[in-house]
Amino acid sequence: MTQLDRIFGNAVDVIPREELEKRLNSGRPLRIKLGFDPTAPDIHLGHAVVLKKLREFQDLGHTAVLLVGDYTARIGDPSGRSKTRPMLTPDEIEANTRTYLDQAHLILDRERTEVRHNSEWLAPLTLADIIGLTRATTVARILERDDFSKRFGVGDPITLTELLYPLVQAYDSVALDADVELGGTDQLYNLLMGRHIMEYYGKTPQCVLTMPLLVGTDGSAKMSKSLGNYIGLTEHPRDVFGKTMSIPDNLMRDYYELLLDRDILDATPVEQKRELARGLVRVLHGADTVEDAEATFDTVAKRGIPEDAPEVTLPEGDVWIVDLITLAGFAKTNGEARRLIKGGGVRIGGEPVVDEKVSLDAEALQGSVLQVGKRRYARLVPPR
Repeated sequence: MTQLDRIFGNAVDVIPREELEKRLNSGRPLRIKLGFDPTAPDIHLGHAVVLKKLREFQDLGHTAVLLVGDYTARIGDPSGRSKTRPMLTPDEIEANTRTYLDQAHLILDRERTEVRHNSEWLAPLTLADIIGLTRATTVARILERDDFSKRFGVGDPITLTELLYPLVQAYDSVALDADVELGGTDQLYNLLMGRHIMEYYGKTPQCVLTMPLLVGTDGSAKMSKSLGNYIGLTEHPRDVFGKTMSIPDNLMRDYYELLLDRDILDATPVEQKRELARGLVRVLHGADTVEDAEATFDTVAKRGIPEDAPEVTLPEGDVWIVDLITLAGFAKTNGEARRLIKGGGVRIGGEPVVDEKVSLDAEALQGSVLQVGKRRYARLVPPR
């Protein structure tokens, strides 16, 4: 497979294709930019699609530039949004950045990845600099953006801050001298704005390459943590296997091609799904975890509780249900535990837990089983 075949494989938009071919054939290592705003701590298989493309460039000798939008995260990317994003605190941005980078390097070669933060060049901009940047485009062009035009059409508020976002993020490409910028198809407007702003500042415009949006496990919307239809890169192998087995049959071909880089297995839909689940567990956690993950799925599918379900030692006295979920390791934060309860995914002794404020008698819980979701179980045992 040639370099061009690898680079263009699975891509949706390549703009302009002839220019990118010329740059790739020049023999010069290109600077390939992939930006992310650290608005959430975890990444999932949807993010992996474009990260894998960045790794392909990296393996071909090009420079992978992973851009942390620590400054633009304060604005919030309006792409696909029907309302203004909430503002994040600096501490939230920093914490999200740490976990995001750790997970991104499960796919990228850490030693060969250039990590940059856009606060390096955006924070020092003066008001005069920003006014100069705004002269690069018009309000009419900004409002051509689909999410803005829809909101404007129905009278939903759009802040001036959001209108600035496409310009500010595009300035990143100027600062980085990007040859190519990658993103999902929902980022096409932002990526093309990068070309425009680079030209405005006298730079050679970057080429743009977009990748398909991975549909989530619900089969209807793009994979998203907020929608709960995601498979996280660092989820337990058993959860990866179980969630994969819930993906609709009609998505198998996309998952094989985008995540495993192979043709779909010529087999029954069930075996196609099993092979996909084995492949994803193998990629994310190693071959030695596949057998256990598949065996656990089969056990749970028969409505049994896995024999090796972990034990959680109960504290003395009463225990808050949120604390119990985090104690079991089924949630990293209290907020995540609350979301699990609100989503109806928590049971104790087979009975659903509906009140996130409830505290339970630890003595009465002894011997019960805590279930979170369809595949995670823990046996509750008395203090030792």
